[in-house]
Amino acid sequence: MLRIEDQLTAVTYIWMLDCISSSLCVPISLSIVVVLIVFLSRHSGIAKIYLCQIISGVKDKFMAQNKEERILQFVMQNAVRGDPQSVVDNIDKYCSQKEWAMNVGDQKGLILDKVVKETDPSVLLELGTYCGYSSIRISRLLKPGTRFFTIEMNPAYAAVAKQMIEFAGVKDKVQILEGSTEDIIPQLKKKHEIDTLDFVFVDHWKDKYTPDTKLLEKCNLLRKGSVILADNVILPGAPDFLEYVRTCGRYDCTNYPSQLEYMNEEDALEKAVFRG
Repeated sequence: MLRIEDQLTAVTYIWMLDCISSSLCVPISLSIVVVLIVFLSRHSGIAKIYLCQIISGVKDKFMAQNKEERILQFVMQNAVRGDPQSVVDNIDKYCSQKEWAMNVGDQKGLILDKVVKETDPSVLLELGTYCGYSSIRISRLLKPGTRFFTIEMNPAYAAVAKQMIEFAGVKDKVQILEGSTEDIIPQLKKKHEIDTLDFVFVDHWKDKYTPDTKLLEKCNLLRKGSVILADNVILPGAPDFLEYVRTCGRYDCTNYPSQLEYMNEEDALEKAVFRG
């Protein structure tokens, strides 16, 4: 099976020719052509991401399921029910060989594992559940009695994540909170009886990284030693977040270079430990 990157050029050529020669709407055809030009001329990671999303979007229009549902179906058909590692491995297999998706992925996932183990958290928060990949990956490392909350704004993603988490056998370890982070974070203390957070995994909209970090501070949800780990700080990138945590004087930061999920493109995670 070809890697995702090897498939991109071939598949895009096929889609471009098919779109131009068929009855697909002109905007879709033009979008694919434009992205192809950018991809071939720059070969940039951002172009690859857009290209993957466009290809998946076109597939969605011709198939009964969307990409996230296709990932779920693959897992249910190939993974072992009740085995979180099997679920994680099969999501990685699908997303590396069939359709790219925005999970933390297998390579950066090892870094996530390392930081979670080192932190040994009792109360965790994840910003951005998507299909439940990182929730399952984290939950398999947690000690009994740990409280783990994950926030997802997209109802369709939350629905897939619920099924994925249940299939993995960790539904008792993970609580999905549906809605926006700006609405839910201020409710955590009173509604969910959270004093402070030991660990926060940030992997949602990149322009929300900084305001949500400041909101966690404002709501007094961080204590001395609380760990924030942010994904995709290089690609797609969160430069304002990096500037804030590195220069505001409230965090001790460590950068973990790696590669973008399922692609040979530079990326990194940033760990920011709150000084109190």
